[in-house]
Amino acid sequence: MGGFRRRGQLGPAVPIAPGARVDKFEVFFDLVFVFSFFIITRETAANISGRQLLHAGLVLAVLWWIWVVHSLVATRVRLGEGYVPVLMVIAMAALFAFALALPQAFIEPKGSVAGPVLVAISYVVVRAVHMILYQHVVRDSPQERRQLRRFAPELVVSIVLLLAAALIPPQITDPDQAAMVRDGLWITVVVVQYATGFIIGTWGWGVTSAEHWTERYDLILIIALGESVISTGVGGNLLGKPVTWPAVAAATLGIVVTAALWWAHFDFIGPAARIALHAAEGKPRVAMARDAYAYCYLPMIAGVILFSIGNEEILRKITDPAGGVAERVGGPAVPMLFGGLICYFAVNMLFQLRTLHTVSWTRVGVIVVLTVALPIGQRLPTLGTLTLATVICVGLVAVEVLVMSGSRHALRAAVFEERTTHEAHEAAWRARWHNVPEPDEPTTP
Repeated sequence: MGGFRRRGQLGPAVPIAPGARVDKFEVFFDLVFVFSFFIITRETAANISGRQLLHAGLVLAVLWWIWVVHSLVATRVRLGEGYVPVLMVIAMAALFAFALALPQAFIEPKGSVAGPVLVAISYVVVRAVHMILYQHVVRDSPQERRQLRRFAPELVVSIVLLLAAALIPPQITDPDQAAMVRDGLWITVVVVQYATGFIIGTWGWGVTSAEHWTERYDLILIIALGESVISTGVGGNLLGKPVTWPAVAAATLGIVVTAALWWAHFDFIGPAARIALHAAEGKPRVAMARDAYAYCYLPMIAGVILFSIGNEEILRKITDPAGGVAERVGGPAVPMLFGGLICYFAVNMLFQLRTLHTVSWTRVGVIVVLTVALPIGQRLPTLGTLTLATVICVGLVAVEVLVMSGSRHALRAAVFEERTTHEAHEAAWRARWHNVPEPDEPTTP
């Protein structure tokens, strides 16, 4: 990894520097996760039930574990340099196949096993690419090689369980028992994966660039929020329909709530947590990166997806000629809408506690208000329910802007100073690329 010796015509893998940021290839790789989130949301919204929500949660958890492993690799090597993009494209193709097969992962046990087997095989390919690349990256570090070997049991057990979930249920005569076995195997996969992160601990790992780590996870959260925007238009059945004022109003309210979710994290909590991770060193930094980002972001994204499904169900009711603005929303739509918001804010509060060691009374308050508002929303007409959720979320933003103005301005000043200093250094370095005129020489635009 040290140096730039050529590996064929592509060049070698290049290590991450302490101040590295996310490169364009990583954003390109994330397009597969955009599709994956879209598939999970669409499949769940098509047939909402308790078991369907369980399946969506299991699939999301396994997909997120792939993301966590991917982010670990990205902390050591630049994914867009040398021969690494070739391996990453292979992983992208496998991950795309994984997403395509997700709707068939929990089909009737007596159905075709092609979908569940494709899920398992795609998972094997993605994890193999990550394992090969990381093994190459740490080949000169005995300590990290030992730590990598401690993850091998998790990889082997996960693969065996996913293959078993694909092949064993069709051999069971009783369909209900077969479904229970399949779901139990998937649950075991998730337990094994996330327990491994705690059991192995922080020894032997490192987060070289706190900037890269935080930016990587912030981008994936923005992708999840983007999926809620897509759900507003696609899932809400707004495309191809005549434009009506109630539909426009409902879609606007959905976008405003999504913007409030963005603001709730990225206005103050996210930037402050980024500074906290920069300030931490050694094992405390790794533990914070694991707990706050690798683990807390998963339920936050799950909350966004739940909100998206509830929101699109309400929008579908508004655009349905048999429904209308004045009709109440039955079924799970309202609980999912408010439950997703509660989940997002509750976990974001845990994220704040883990990184900043504080809890904002405003976050406690919005969770209480949303909980109280849930049964009220079930009694309101469709547009009234969306309006109620929007008022609560926008109210949180407005209150925090007022009561946290001093802290926000101090944080903004620190971030702005950091950014302008960094930009000045970049501009000075890039000045080598051209002849810089003397200060007393006139310049032309």
